[in-house]
Amino acid sequence: QVQLVESGGGLVQPGGSLRLSCATSRSIFNINAMGWYRQAPGNERELVAGITRYGSTKYADSVKGRFTISRDNSKNTVYLQMNSLKPEDTAVYYCNTQPSALTWGQGTQVTVSS
Repeated sequence: QVQLVESGGGLVQPGGSLRLSCATSRSIFNINAMGWYRQAPGNERELVAGITRYGSTKYADSVKGRFTISRDNSKNTVYLQMNSLKPEDTAVYYCNTQPSALTWGQGTQVTVSS
């Protein structure tokens, strides 16, 4: 079973940027699609960005133009660059396959507040 470890979260002011990383315990080369998800208090977990093994990406409308997902198969890592952050981006962020099929990691907290 692949283990997922998310990192890079923190407290940032509105308009700021963060880069999240998701390290996997084994090769993700053969995994077709990876995704970043988030869950805010009281809300269900939602997919915010996905990327196929060939580099095709998709984004939730709420983050389109602000977030960029990427993957480095040689490092078994998936990234999420988040720019122009808004208070409504505050959530715990997780990575997983897309659709999700692995045990969820602990996630990384992102808080956008002045």
